[in-house]
Amino acid sequence: MKHIGKLLVLALGMALTAVTETEAAAKPNILHIVADDLGWKDVGFNGATDIKTPNLDALASGGAKFSQFYTQSMCTPTRAALMTGRYPFRYGLQTIVIPGPAGYGLDTTEHLLPQCLKDAGYTTAIIGKWHLGHADIKYWPKQRGFDYQYGAMIGELDYYTHSDAGVLDWFRNNQPVKEEGYTTQLIGNDAVKYLGEQSADKPFYLYLTFNAPHTPYQAPQEYIDRFKNIKEPTRRTYAGMVSCLDDEIGRVISALDKKGLRENTLIIFHSDNGGTKNAMFAGQMTDLSKVVLPCDNGPYRDGKGSLFEGGSRVAACANWPGHIKPQTVDGIIHAVDLYPTFAALAGASTAKCKPLDGVNVWDTIAKGKESPRTEVVYNVEPFRGAVRQGDWKMIWRTLIPTSVDLYNLADDPYEQNNVASKHPLKIHAMQERLNALGKESAKPLALMYVAKVGLAHGKPNMASPDGKQPAAEPVHGHSITDEGVGQKDIHAEQK
Repeated sequence: MKHIGKLLVLALGMALTAVTETEAAAKPNILHIVADDLGWKDVGFNGATDIKTPNLDALASGGAKFSQFYTQSMCTPTRAALMTGRYPFRYGLQTIVIPGPAGYGLDTTEHLLPQCLKDAGYTTAIIGKWHLGHADIKYWPKQRGFDYQYGAMIGELDYYTHSDAGVLDWFRNNQPVKEEGYTTQLIGNDAVKYLGEQSADKPFYLYLTFNAPHTPYQAPQEYIDRFKNIKEPTRRTYAGMVSCLDDEIGRVISALDKKGLRENTLIIFHSDNGGTKNAMFAGQMTDLSKVVLPCDNGPYRDGKGSLFEGGSRVAACANWPGHIKPQTVDGIIHAVDLYPTFAALAGASTAKCKPLDGVNVWDTIAKGKESPRTEVVYNVEPFRGAVRQGDWKMIWRTLIPTSVDLYNLADDPYEQNNVASKHPLKIHAMQERLNALGKESAKPLALMYVAKVGLAHGKPNMASPDGKQPAAEPVHGHSITDEGVGQKDIHAEQK
């Protein structure tokens, strides 16, 4: 009788183990890779010929290559959209990025993606760049649902010293890390190590957020030397940065294979915004006003920081063997859609979330079916906004003198023919939509911060009575409200 009892206990244990392994297998691992300021055409799968990206090209050719994958047009807003599944205008992160000296961050009442996946049994990690709040530890990744953290809290940092203005921005699990190495390779090393520690019985979400190829433009000499055929020096260094990024992604995929996890891992890759075409949006660490900016957004107009397509239509692909059909996917996908899509795949509830702007686009990703998304809100700010409905896109600059652009992206994807004057009723309806969204918007925290700093009491800039020491006059550059139109303001050249 005792023998029979032991056999029953053994059988029950084996059955429970089998159920656990089956449940884990039903929930895919998610490897979410984000590049930083990568140009749309700076990968082989979108037509780059001078920069080689064989590992990314293999992911794209073996999976879904997206032709209409949208993000926000700058770093912080996109990362907020990814983590919340909600447009950043809803919680005040719609304007520029969180500056290094600023104290604000992503609203702590938002229920973030890693928190949602943890509730569904996932282990969660961020390796790389955060940029959703750094001045208060309550904003840091470990406090927002990530079990493990390694990398930069802000994101614009020297690739070798891992600092900005002498302040170290390199951490592991909330503790500062002083080490040597090039950030792209350090991030790759840590991701390989992390994957080596995972097992098939517990799914993981790895948010792998490289700071490459964001400024400052730095690369190991061996990578720069790969591109001696590129004559322009900044483009040559940038090519080395992208090549190193591609190599590290290749190492990460090899680590998945080695661990036997590749077949149950969804990989999604995209940039956080379009490549930089305006020095004003190239970062603050170095003066790039006289540098040839190296990013290539192909045929798309403008780039990072702009409401034109080049700012937010980004290089992107997805790969999951046996689950994603290899093809070009033309359906519209926005960064906010990844939250509900990942949650659905994970069997995770979004009940704790505030109302999501994202929709589940898994059938679009996996099968190329028509996207459930018919509208894209590029942004809603007090001084400008843009929305796409179907094939129609409107950009509205509300500061005096106001201006409106209207494009039919099916006929004019590169935004060369403004037809606003021919469609007054369409303009009126889309302006009404933006006004309605504006009423739902939170005040931009960046503008509140800038106003607070700019209007703070300080030492007067007084001229000398003898005229020998005139008061300093501001040098004029483009303001954040400009997109090639309007008046100049004091920004880019005051560095």
